[in-house]
Amino acid sequence: MKEMPIVGRCPACGGTLAVRRLQCADCETAVEGLFSLSRFDLLLPGQVSFLETFLRARGNIREVERLMGLSYPAVRARLDQVLRVLKLDSDEVDARSHGHLEVLDAVERGDLTVDKAVEALRRPD
Repeated sequence: MKEMPIVGRCPACGGTLAVRRLQCADCETAVEGLFSLSRFDLLLPGQVSFLETFLRARGNIREVERLMGLSYPAVRARLDQVLRVLKLDSDEVDARSHGHLEVLDAVERGDLTVDKAVEALRRPD
């Protein structure tokens, strides 16, 4: 049987998925029940990749910038996003950081020029 990575979110509605069956890859013994996923299983593949790079850099944001070719604000925004998914952020979500992430994502998709992004990021809230 081919192994696949665990998918933590429902592809239809985005809800949290649960595991109902675990099976040994060698002897095929199976255990059935309702098992919860770890918070790390809720990360999207890009977030896992970022987290691996962050850990490889031992938390050094400048090194993450270099390895990923990103600016400090982009690295910080991605880190904040991972912390939110893992529920490790403070109780009060930094809305400004979230707005910055949306601007950076728009640039990455090509929906916003760099000049317009700089203008948007400099605007006071």
